[in-house]
Amino acid sequence: MKKIKIFFSLLILSLGMFYFFWLSPKYTVPILMYHNIGYEEGSFYVAPENFAKQMEYIKNKGYEVITLDELVQGIKNNKSFKRNKVVITFDDGYRDNFQYAYPVLKKFGFPATIFIISDFVGKSFGNGKEFLNWDQIILMSKDDISFGAHTKTHFNLGSRVDEPVAQEEIMGSKNAIEEKIKLPVEYFCYPSGGFNEKTKEMIKQAGFKGACSTNRGFAKFNRDEYELKRIKVTNSDMTKPFSFYAKLSGFYTIFKRNRDPY
Repeated sequence: MKKIKIFFSLLILSLGMFYFFWLSPKYTVPILMYHNIGYEEGSFYVAPENFAKQMEYIKNKGYEVITLDELVQGIKNNKSFKRNKVVITFDDGYRDNFQYAYPVLKKFGFPATIFIISDFVGKSFGNGKEFLNWDQIILMSKDDISFGAHTKTHFNLGSRVDEPVAQEEIMGSKNAIEEKIKLPVEYFCYPSGGFNEKTKEMIKQAGFKGACSTNRGFAKFNRDEYELKRIKVTNSDMTKPFSFYAKLSGFYTIFKRNRDPY
């Protein structure tokens, strides 16, 4: 019996040391990444009812949704965040973000950032993709939804990028959005998560405060505000045991394979 007590005491001590000295310092505020909120098939879609359940879960479990700007300012100031923070982002600027996501975010009072492809605003494509129009963007921008740049044409900024083309994609998108919404566009999102050191430097020179990737990049714990890793949310996250909880934990990316940014 004495040996069993010693064993469990050492086990508890080991687990405590593992958490406080190895796991805890690796905590990062989770940045959730959404694309479409709708009923199309594919890994980038979340059904409206499941999105509503996810937001309700965040509210009921006591998480605080903060803006991307609050997170970046905290990173720059080496701030320690409480373990109940989360950031919500959307890529591409699909029309269903306005139809399905915006009312739910408004209901719960959650801020979010939508990264839009400026040349695609107001357009519909043959594959069923429909994008936000400027009226919808302007309306949301007055109601706790911020807008970031995602290039003009969803141009991949990874390796072997022609510099003048990259400059036009970056600055062109920023200028177009600012002209329409009459607000500063302070954050950028790399299409497909692709970037290199040169394009990252272009983002800084363009005046952006930070930039989001996917799970690409070398700054695994989001210490570099110009290559922020995010967590892709799927339609099935609420049906898998502990899946959404794990993604909100702040430790989800620790065990994911590090991917090159290109």
